[in-house]
Amino acid sequence: MLKPLLRLLLKTLFRVEVQGDRNVFDDPRTLIVANHESFLDGLLLGVFLPVDAVFVVHTQVASRPLFRVVLHFVPHLVVDSSSPLAIKQIVRLVESGRPVAIFPEGRITRTGSLMKVYDGAAFVAARTGATVVPVRIDGAAQSYFGRLAGVFPRRAFPKVRISIRPPQHIPMPDLPSARLRRRRAGELLRHLLLDMLVATRPQRTLYEAFLDARETFGANYRLVEDIRLQEESYGSLLKMALALARLTARLSAPGETVGVLAPNAAPALGLLLGLSLGRRVPALLNYTAGPEGLRAACHAADLKTLVASRTFVEKAHLGPLLAAVPEVRVHYLEDLKAEFGLADRLWVLWHLAFPRRAALPQTPEDAAVVLFTSGSEGKPKGVVHSHAALLANVAQIRAVADFTPQDKFMMALPLFHAFGLTSGALLPLVSGCQVFLYPNPLHYRVIPELVYDRNCTVLFGTSTFLGNYAKFAHPYDFGRLRYVVAGAERLAESVRKQWLDKFGIRILEGYGVTECAPVVAVNVPMACRNGSVGQLLPGIDYELEPVPGIAEGGALHLKGPNLLKGYLLYDQPGVIQPPPAIRPGWYATGDIASVDADGYLHILGRLKRFAKIAGEMVSLETVESLAASAAPEFLHAAATRSDAARGEALVLFTTAPELARERLLAAARALGAPELAVPRVIRRIDALPLLGTGKTDYQTLKRMAEEIPA
Repeated sequence: MLKPLLRLLLKTLFRVEVQGDRNVFDDPRTLIVANHESFLDGLLLGVFLPVDAVFVVHTQVASRPLFRVVLHFVPHLVVDSSSPLAIKQIVRLVESGRPVAIFPEGRITRTGSLMKVYDGAAFVAARTGATVVPVRIDGAAQSYFGRLAGVFPRRAFPKVRISIRPPQHIPMPDLPSARLRRRRAGELLRHLLLDMLVATRPQRTLYEAFLDARETFGANYRLVEDIRLQEESYGSLLKMALALARLTARLSAPGETVGVLAPNAAPALGLLLGLSLGRRVPALLNYTAGPEGLRAACHAADLKTLVASRTFVEKAHLGPLLAAVPEVRVHYLEDLKAEFGLADRLWVLWHLAFPRRAALPQTPEDAAVVLFTSGSEGKPKGVVHSHAALLANVAQIRAVADFTPQDKFMMALPLFHAFGLTSGALLPLVSGCQVFLYPNPLHYRVIPELVYDRNCTVLFGTSTFLGNYAKFAHPYDFGRLRYVVAGAERLAESVRKQWLDKFGIRILEGYGVTECAPVVAVNVPMACRNGSVGQLLPGIDYELEPVPGIAEGGALHLKGPNLLKGYLLYDQPGVIQPPPAIRPGWYATGDIASVDADGYLHILGRLKRFAKIAGEMVSLETVESLAASAAPEFLHAAATRSDAARGEALVLFTTAPELARERLLAAARALGAPELAVPRVIRRIDALPLLGTGKTDYQTLKRMAEEIPA
């Protein structure tokens, strides 16, 4: 009688919902592995799972008076994790044919993310060949039975979901020692649990995810701060979004793509949410791309309407830029505000009380935003992402990085940059992490001071930006930073060392592409390897296609829930084109990569950034690495030009005043690089041309290289 009564009580109090196939427990050798959110977890699994499992309990937990009473009613095995016999006891239990439930983290989460996963459960699964059934518990951490007090708002009876995932197997790794086999099995189990967190994410639109976060943290929770030093809460952002949705509805039709030209500031987030809830698709325009780049982007997206900030346009001197697209109607936020009347105010007040009714019907698979490729290798392409893809990438990042509402992000990367949009805007909006938005990443003296003054704990940037911040920062400016993440370009070894020596901070390098929303892999404190860009995010599959002439690695192809919906191309404006795919669901990144035995991804270069010299393939990344080794204090970039005798010739552009070919040859010998990778043409320039995203402008360098006399 006890189990049905407990089920009824818990279902009434916590509105427990069980999802997934309940018929996956047929194998008598079943190991149930679950994330650990609260002291209720064992009770929830024991009551709601359709199997009578034996729970593995640590001796310290079993010794507590309350748990001693509860365990009288629950089949359990008490083990001491420090005892070498613990694993053998669990193995014997699994081999006896009884389903076994275990929490591989060994402790209740204190961050809301997955904690360290112990190897023991994975080794048991590999040793016994047991069927592993992952089960996710979601929501219990926010109850008073969790350990997130002071981190997340707690509620007496939050809604709890239990998701049962398809069964898996963990093979015994083929490694020389038991310690290595156990460690590798633990890594496989960790990835299985991370995949579970991403696969069980709720399916929502951006606006719905924002409203869910508002319900979790409260309307008065202060979330966003910008250069005005004015904090915006979930409530004020919602008010802003509703007002802008009302105003932009007069300028465009549902489903229309609307251009956005705005700086990093809270009103820009309000505009994105407002357009989204009104079923308009914001196209985030790169205002650093120049007139030709802007004209190409507007044409590809078939823009008829553009919303901009007049103050920003005037301060950034963007008037001539907008004059390059006379066919697009430009509406300024300041003018729209003047048109806001009494009826509009009443509409906003009504929907502040019932915000979900304000959104026009749409699905998570509908287009949510248009970003544009940098144009470093041709005309910019519009990259269309769905709500589901963007939120999948947010879920993937949150699964591996323990960001909490106690963190505050410094986001100076522009919102038109995929890295800036997803990591600096969408992730805080749906997770409660605070963010400071700064409009210009080139203010190298100001940003370190703001990181210090506003108590920021997370900083995103490119290698170039981070190197310049380090030059001007006081050693204590970055004293509170927990995460410094570099992306968009290869992290220079000199920058990594500079941060470690001056601030004692390890930069975590990642890798992403705009088409993947954008993060694909990233180093995190739990899994970091210098020289790599980290392990692939959960939910992403990969394959490497061999490339003729390239011995190491292959062309990187990806599959995952964060892939783009399609392209907007210059020759077919306004029509979403599916990306070229090797087969349905896969995306070819155009990068050459390798993956080591531990699953760390190494980017070797762009396929387009290989030169064919006298029939041999030479990576321009290798050329730049040689220059960085020979002159580490300076910046370098390699390009090619036509050569009648050898097909192509290398050109090195460098800021080093006296970098001769002899030093490059010495670096090549030291690094084991071929002499073919040493350029004969070296040109000194004051500064490398950069795009607004912080990437090197290789298209400009290519033109400069072709202009050099033979």
